[in-house]
Amino acid sequence: MNICVFLSAADLDDRYTVPAREFAELLGRGGHTLVWGGSESGLMKVVADGVQEAGGRLVGVSVDFLAAKARTDADEMVIAKDLAERTLLLEKADAVVIMVGGTGTLDEATEILELKKHGKHTKPVVLLNTAGFYDGLRQQFQRMDDEGFLPLPLTDLVFFAKDAVGALAHLEESAGLR
Repeated sequence: MNICVFLSAADLDDRYTVPAREFAELLGRGGHTLVWGGSESGLMKVVADGVQEAGGRLVGVSVDFLAAKARTDADEMVIAKDLAERTLLLEKADAVVIMVGGTGTLDEATEILELKKHGKHTKPVVLLNTAGFYDGLRQQFQRMDDEGFLPLPLTDLVFFAKDAVGALAHLEESAGLR
């Protein structure tokens, strides 16, 4: 399965890197392909290293202004002209995982969820809530659901996973692999 992961390119502490590494190793050992922003820095590097070392494939989609930070030993690397063209990430993926990140990750997450909300894709989306990072966002989404702002139930839009094992189990179950 090709799994698109949105996450930070920042260098983060162990409470985020250790679970990210665990998730990456599960992907690689499971024979899955990581589809990601292609960066060779921060948490993006941690995950790419883990997937590759565990036997998985790497498909990167970077952008022109970040091409200098793109991983050179990925199995496939596409350089998009701008952020808008990075929809290639979703096109190359069977499922999406959103890990910890800043405004760029949040932007990608909301775009993917908006597309799913409007039926532009039906791919499973998992929000990996490492160390409770997305507790506030989960609460906000629940309020949107409760007050009628979402045209489909929150549980159909996104699955909140507490850990790497739960995230991958949900994806494999959604794809009929379990």
